[in-house]
Amino acid sequence: MSAKAGFALVTPASRGLGFAFAQQLLARTSLPVIATARKDCKGIQERLLSSEGVPKDSEKRLRVLEVDVIDESTISAMANTIKQEFPETPMRLGLTIPGTLHVEKSPSQIDAAKALDSFRVNSLGPLLLMKHLTQFVPLRSAPAFESESDAQNLLLPSHTIYAMMAARVGSISDNGSGGWYSYRASKSAVFQLAKSFDLYLRTKSAERAIAVALHPGTVKTEFTKEFWDGRDMLEPGEAAGRLLDVLVGFSSEVKGGRGRCWDWKGEEVVP
Repeated sequence: MSAKAGFALVTPASRGLGFAFAQQLLARTSLPVIATARKDCKGIQERLLSSEGVPKDSEKRLRVLEVDVIDESTISAMANTIKQEFPETPMRLGLTIPGTLHVEKSPSQIDAAKALDSFRVNSLGPLLLMKHLTQFVPLRSAPAFESESDAQNLLLPSHTIYAMMAARVGSISDNGSGGWYSYRASKSAVFQLAKSFDLYLRTKSAERAIAVALHPGTVKTEFTKEFWDGRDMLEPGEAAGRLLDVLVGFSSEVKGGRGRCWDWKGEEVVP
């Protein structure tokens, strides 16, 4: 694969939605895919390579790196590895999706340590990833990406897409029930991060790169296990596929959706 085609990154990708994103990128594109996990990188690589739809020759384009988003040294190490193994190769698609949930139904249930963990993972994690991954976003003078003539069915646009995982409950205007104090507040920050980063990219990259936030819907994973009863839920593969289809439809024009939050149906989630 030519460096001009770029690479895709999913962090973290050890399970659930992240794993499904990595699996679909291996199955539906021919890009090099960098995935991350806090542990068992070899096991995750084996699971991804044996996943349904992943071509048998995908081993040469998959790299699983050890990253803990609350440990900046591991993020920095990841960036250094990318520079060494993919020199002069820009990031074409970045999916930064860390998340943790501590439920508080009333203010009296707020626990300082758990609340801090929410902000470290949900807010600071994406912030630090943005810090170290910005170097891989192409400059405004960079040439457009090559089209993928051998892609299965996910035709990526010619610009970079940098996506952060927000959540509908992080929307202030959509908050009609309260509760979930630390999760709401920490995910609300992602709306700001995506907007601010996109404004930065408009100067650095112009139409060569955009940033957006995403809401995946309620996905049936370990993350949401205590809410499985009585809810319509998306399977991880379905949610990942729909979000990828939404992402590749965004243009790099100012009015094309950049800097905003979008759900798996392609509908905007206003802050």
